[in-house]
Amino acid sequence: MKRRPLEPEDNEDALAELASAFAGLRNPAQVRAFLEDLCTPAELEAMTDRWRVVPLLLDGMPYREIHDRTLVSVTTIGRVARTLDRGAGGYAAAIKRRPARAG
Repeated sequence: MKRRPLEPEDNEDALAELASAFAGLRNPAQVRAFLEDLCTPAELEAMTDRWRVVPLLLDGMPYREIHDRTLVSVTTIGRVARTLDRGAGGYAAAIKRRPARAG
């Protein structure tokens, strides 16, 4: 538990360090291991839920159909959609770099 709130610049520095740690990893296996060490199972589930709906939203699938397919809440789907529209561009950058999926 944090004992003191961090100053905004401390948070920015810490986020930059975390981003650098991800960028320094060489392959998906290393990223996965880092994520498993860094995050709780609930955090990993939340992040994978968000990521699973990104391509479906980009394909124009309705929220209810995404929910029926993935069981991700409509609220989460809406949050991801808003982030796709008004976020920092991370989803778009990652989806462009995603390897093509077979079948």
